[in-house]
Amino acid sequence: MTLSSISPVADNLMHPIENSYETFSRSSTPVNYIIVLGCGHTTNYEMPALTQLKDCSLRRLIEGVRISKLHPEAKIITSGFAFHDEVTNAVKVKQAAIELGVPRSKIITEPFPKDTREEAQLIAPRVIGQNVVLVTDASHMPRAMKYFELEGVKAIPAPTGFRIKNINEPLHWSHFVPVTGNLEKTSNAWYESMGRLWQWLAY
Repeated sequence: MTLSSISPVADNLMHPIENSYETFSRSSTPVNYIIVLGCGHTTNYEMPALTQLKDCSLRRLIEGVRISKLHPEAKIITSGFAFHDEVTNAVKVKQAAIELGVPRSKIITEPFPKDTREEAQLIAPRVIGQNVVLVTDASHMPRAMKYFELEGVKAIPAPTGFRIKNINEPLHWSHFVPVTGNLEKTSNAWYESMGRLWQWLAY
């Protein structure tokens, strides 16, 4: 447990997963759709929709909006179920995107998917054969890309939310102090690795 909580271990487990794909710069051809995968939020009508988003949804949305400025011809697809909330994540992210200046008419919601597999299954019929950009966390991107590939969608990856900014950063004594943030990185790395293993076994 202690080893999992220090930077050299956590960072070296996470880095290969996060760096499976390069960050998005610009497509050489027009983009039809920008798919922003769902994550989470907590509805509180006293707050702006942006503030209601969990960090994972917020960073994915920000990346989606950044890409939409590079490719204003594209429509944004937000996705995600409600689970225990009264509003689906797809709708909440749409509300937040509008707060950031994205025209309502350029946003499509897919409010029914409960996980990444369902997102790929439900979104694929709309976007198959189109030039599509897929936005999700860098650690989640390999698994997400595979699900969309299985549905016949050849997406351009746009990873965001990198936890490891510089794997070559010189080590300092503080890197060997156990902290919960590093334990979260290790847990996330194992979760994604096990998810990809299950995906491989299932397909």
